[in-house]
Amino acid sequence: MAKKFPLHPKHPERICWGCDKYCPADSLGCGNGSGRTMHPAEMLGDDWYLYGDWGLEIPEAEAKKSAGDGS
Repeated sequence: MAKKFPLHPKHPERICWGCDKYCPADSLGCGNGSGRTMHPAEMLGDDWYLYGDWGLEIPEAEAKKSAGDGS
């Protein structure tokens, strides 16, 4: 079973988000020779999960909070 993908991690820059391992940025375990994969919030902003089809199950309280904040 895959780990739950966090919507707003505290320090996304410290982790590689490219797979379910969530390795530290300085110790990637994939072995594919690539660099760290950024969290979508780093690229698209804090409301990244509201647009597009990410296939995530968003908690109802989080969805209501985001829809009602007006930003």
